[in-house]
Amino acid sequence: MARLTSSFWVSAYLTRLRLNEIPAFVVAHGDDTGGAVLVKLNTLDGKARVFQRSFDLMSGDRTWVILAEGPEAEVDASVARQRGFDPDIWVIEVESKEGRHLLDEVGLA
Repeated sequence: MARLTSSFWVSAYLTRLRLNEIPAFVVAHGDDTGGAVLVKLNTLDGKARVFQRSFDLMSGDRTWVILAEGPEAEVDASVARQRGFDPDIWVIEVESKEGRHLLDEVGLA
């Protein structure tokens, strides 16, 4: 099965968010072809959560899991550490008081 490039996936995700009137921004542009993607959800109350895509070895499914959550400064520090390990990572920041990120919708895993 062919894999989508990271830049294509990010573009599609940003379009889906925009169509649902959820503000989102590319904070760090990773490798266009194979860069991993982190999605930071900023709930605009001083708290945040960052998601990373994971592979479930038992089922073979791709899922989004929480990498870090809590005060926004701590989440930002976690993202910075991840970027220190892998400079090819994309970082998308989603802003939603309601906590909407659309990662749980079909087709985004």
